[in-house]
Amino acid sequence: MSDGASTDGFRLDPTGERWICGGPITFANAGPVLEASRALAFPPTGVIDCDALHPVDSAGVAVLVALKRRAARENVRLTFVNITPSLHTLADLYGVEELLTS
Repeated sequence: MSDGASTDGFRLDPTGERWICGGPITFANAGPVLEASRALAFPPTGVIDCDALHPVDSAGVAVLVALKRRAARENVRLTFVNITPSLHTLADLYGVEELLTS
């Protein structure tokens, strides 16, 4: 995933400064996506770009919340940017919007 070839899950952007979250994160693949993310060090800026995250469901929101928990354990300030409208709606519905936008 970290070589930039994968479109599903997380990978470093070409500058190596942020993660790009791409492809779907749904019930169908959330477990493997989360497991694969554990092998990656957080980006130096702590930024995860969610613009290419399509589609997403509640399992995708859970993956992002799990990343926030991991970041807190590792003393990393994680910031999600380019939150898609569907991700924003789901996060609001589940009461975790501030975790994704803070």
